[in-house]
Amino acid sequence: MIETRDLTKMYGDLYALDRLTIKLEKGDVYGFIGPNGAGKTTTMRILATLLNPTWGEATICGYSIYNGAKEIRRLMGYMPDFFGVYDDMTVIEYLEFFAAAYRIKGPERRKRCEQVLELVDLGYKRDVLVTSLSRGMTQRLGLARVLLHEPQVLLLDEPASGLDPRARIEIRTLLKELQKMGKTILVSSHILPELADICNKIGIIERGKLLFDGDVQSAIRRVRRRTVLRVAVGNGQLPRAAELLEGDERVEGVEHAEDGTLLVTLREGCDDGSFIADLLVTNQIRLRMLKEEEIDLEDVFMSITKGMTN
Repeated sequence: MIETRDLTKMYGDLYALDRLTIKLEKGDVYGFIGPNGAGKTTTMRILATLLNPTWGEATICGYSIYNGAKEIRRLMGYMPDFFGVYDDMTVIEYLEFFAAAYRIKGPERRKRCEQVLELVDLGYKRDVLVTSLSRGMTQRLGLARVLLHEPQVLLLDEPASGLDPRARIEIRTLLKELQKMGKTILVSSHILPELADICNKIGIIERGKLLFDGDVQSAIRRVRRRTVLRVAVGNGQLPRAAELLEGDERVEGVEHAEDGTLLVTLREGCDDGSFIADLLVTNQIRLRMLKEEEIDLEDVFMSITKGMTN
């Protein structure tokens, strides 16, 4: 559905995008992650046929960005990170205006507008002025606008930017619903745990270069090469537990955490930490907790990137 090959954009000697190659199949939700200035918005503008690359190729649903712009725009919905609304329009008027621009006519226009309002849960706001909407509602209205012509592909640039926690949850729920509908979605966001919840693939980009492209679990395996477990024991037994664990050949290191637990790092090649329970219980140490420490998308991002921007 979306494919780029060596996609490059230069401004003078600056590489805003450096030989980007990605591929999204039908139904993929691809999380595009990177610091400000990494090239995420540049990529989306090129895919939306709003910006010409310096060189390289990109196709949407088989159509090239060079000679298939009209076809791409019929099949794609692009929601930028910031977009304007018309002050003197109600919500339903705003959608009908854009539906007319998409050449949706007659009763079908009103029907389509009502459908997308229902999908984004804004039906009860249909007759209020768009300027009276909150930031979260405005984002949902923007998403409703790009869904009017029933696109197969969605490009969403920071759809949860500036939203409060409830509004972010609502946007996340909406994206899951769009995924169930079979939409192919390229979404950028700085709220990384939420991307991990909805994306089956991620791409990490920095200074225009794609550093990682694959599924979330592959990214976690790349970052964590050793298993780390958190251990809690009975009162007063922490020093003895640490001593026993440090003396075991399967343990690489033991760290005292601020919450009064131990972080036990196993040696490379040792993935099964069940021996910890046997070791402690055999030595009359009361085991209160034993669980593997999880790595989230934020840990992956901090490990793979270096914090550099163009």
